[in-house]
Formats: sequence, C-alpha cells, structure tokens
Amino acid sequence: QVQLMESGGGSAQPGGSLILSCTVSGDIFNKYFFGWFRQAPGKEREGVATISQSGRTRYEEAVKGRFTISRHSAQNTLYLQMNSLVPEDTTIYYCAAEQGSLPAINSLLGDEYTSWGQGTQVTVSS
Repeated sequence: QVQLMESGGGSAQPGGSLILSCTVSGDIFNKYFFGWFRQAPGKEREGVATISQSGRTRYEEAVKGRFTISRHSAQNTLYLQMNSLVPEDTTIYYCAAEQGSLPAINSLLGDEYTSWGQGTQVTVSS
C-alpha cells in the first residue's frame, strides 16, 4: 500500500512562491500516476496538476503558467512549485496517487485516485 506525506505548506504574500513536497513510500514510485489537488472548507475538491509516469503534465486553467508539477524517482518525491501566488490559492493541498495510467481527460478528477496524503495548508495573504 503506497503512502503519501505532504510537506512544505505555509504562508506567503501575494506574488510569492512556495514549494510543496509529497514523499512516497511503501511501493515502487514509478508505478504511479500522481496529482495535486486542493479543497477549501465547504467547497468541492479541485484538481490542480497531474503528472504521468512518463512525465506528461496537465494543469487546471487557474494555475497554468504559475504552478509546475514534477516527479523525482531517485528521491521518491513529487513536487509542486507554486509561483505568483494569489489569495485564491489559499486552501489545503493534497497529493494523490493511482497505480497505472489515467486518461488525460480524467486525470484532474479526484475520484480517479485511490491513495491520498493528509494535506498541507497554504495561506496567501498580505
């Protein structure tokens, strides 16, 4: 059973940057398709960025050009580099993993993933 643990959340000013990490353990890293999701209290979960085993990426429109997802198999770690942060990025961020491949059209849907981290809070304010 793969296990995911996020870190790197915190506070930033508008226009600032944060990098989130998701450490993966318990199974072979390269077997998994990964995604970053976010969910604010009382709101639906939102797919932010995904990355396939081959490194193909997909982004939600609101974060395109600002966020970058990457995976590093030697470190068993998934990253989300977040630049040009805005207050609307404030929420809890989760990493997720699914063994095997996912069609690109579905990859931003949280229901496609079976393994989740516990989440890390990101707050953007001045």
